Amino acid sequence: MKKTIVLLPGDGIGPEVTRAAALVLRECAHEFGHEFDLHDFPIGGAAIDVAGTPLPNETLDACRKADAIFLGAVGGAKWDALPVGQRPESGLLALRKGLGLYVNLRPVKLLDPLRGISPLRPERLGNVDMEIVRELMGGMYFGERGIKTENGVERAWDTESYSTPEIERIATFAYARAENRSRRVCSVDKANVLASSQLWRRTVSALGSVYPEVKLEHMYVDNAAMQLTLRPTQFDIMLTSNMFGDILSDAAAALVGSIGLIPSASFGSQAPLFEPIHGSAPSLVGTDAANPIGSILSTAMMLRDGFGLSLEADWVEQSLQRVLLQGFRTPDIAEPGRKTVAGSLFVETLREEMQRTLEHAERYGWGV
Repeated sequence: MKKTIVLLPGDGIGPEVTRAAALVLRECAHEFGHEFDLHDFPIGGAAIDVAGTPLPNETLDACRKADAIFLGAVGGAKWDALPVGQRPESGLLALRKGLGLYVNLRPVKLLDPLRGISPLRPERLGNVDMEIVRELMGGMYFGERGIKTENGVERAWDTESYSTPEIERIATFAYARAENRSRRVCSVDKANVLASSQLWRRTVSALGSVYPEVKLEHMYVDNAAMQLTLRPTQFDIMLTSNMFGDILSDAAAALVGSIGLIPSASFGSQAPLFEPIHGSAPSLVGTDAANPIGSILSTAMMLRDGFGLSLEADWVEQSLQRVLLQGFRTPDIAEPGRKTVAGSLFVETLREEMQRTLEHAERYGWGV
């Protein structure tokens, strides 16, 4: 298989975790006979510094021609004083719009060797394995906005707005995803208050007739946030809007112990985008302490969901599990008293474990 992959390292620890992703991709190409052409382009603050804009035309053009994109992270205090619309995060929003990426998929799965770092008691934790399907191109983040002053009083507004087609396409993705899992969808809204949520609920319900084998449940966003803590195993596919999804997916990451563990993928009309959900973490730059697991699992998602390479994705994920079983931990996922390792050592250990997996496939219950 031959694929062109654009790497967008971005800011902060973004370049560091992107190197981990690139290593996994190169190892995969070498061992399985694929050809992955990797090309770096700037985005976010790094792009502002070199090109004066968070998303240079050259970067967007390259992404449009790629088969997949990997993003590290964007943002940092260095650019916080810039106006909204010119900050690093604006580059990511423009990229989503430019590629038509209207679906964000965030798996939240408990890694068994890390059960001890979850803040939930074991009896509540159960076996967390859910996916949050977040609408990515509508709602408040892309609605009408502004700031004005009248009679000495400053007022700002951001408009939450959705159309029926926008809701239908994201709901269709969620229903189809559920058909290949446990056939359960929980749609999250605020229909008791918001007109946009009332349309959301009606539209999602109407589409349910196309998927009669999928059980649909509706839940208000405040209740959903509470239920994530009280009984997270009740959720399988959670479908929600842009803003609610942004909040709930980060909250769900806490269930498994660290935001550094969660991968994500964004799909739409052009090349899919894969990224860990953590931020740029400027305080970790230069410390070699960043957790690469979200990046590694995002790469596995690229292999499976982007390229249809399930065997290769399983290889990466199972190798990662064995690294964790050996006790390797970056600082953010280390239990009290447990020794920690640098992020670069963790990645190198993963590379070695991937080699052992190929050499001892039968012993590990994994075969090529």
